[in-house]
Amino acid sequence: MLVEFIFIALSLITLISALGMISFHQPINSVLSFIVTLLSIAGLFALLSSSFIFIVQVIIYAGAIMSLILFVIMFLNIKDKNIPNEPKKTLWISGSLIAISPFTILLVNALQTLPQKEATIINGFGSIAAIGRELFSKWVLPFEMISILLLIALLGAIVLAKKEQNR
Repeated sequence: MLVEFIFIALSLITLISALGMISFHQPINSVLSFIVTLLSIAGLFALLSSSFIFIVQVIIYAGAIMSLILFVIMFLNIKDKNIPNEPKKTLWISGSLIAISPFTILLVNALQTLPQKEATIINGFGSIAAIGRELFSKWVLPFEMISILLLIALLGAIVLAKKEQNR
């Protein structure tokens, strides 16, 4: 019963902060709301006993990346006069919510027709060892291809930076 309550609370926090992220006028408020969204999603991962993804979500996304975005927004020092006026923003948000509500109702009805079973989590699910075994056994070729692609992108950025420096 406590797990269901925590799940509902984290889900509501996620939805409300995500809605706040797109509805706030100031960029700093949107970023802070986005941090709350990422932290509540991390809490949902913790409820799934996925400790590695929980830690990555908190450290990488809510920590490092959001600190960088927050630093850039504060460094730019955006004034109120530079923020575009969006008079129909609430109309677009409410229209979008109304447009997706039939699909949401359809999804909820479809999920309610599924047979009710007790959710069991496999021992070791979401652990670092399980993710490492899966990544380096079944997904080793795509993993290496992405690492080569990132290396090529890094070399390309260095070449472009050197060309800019020489001009």
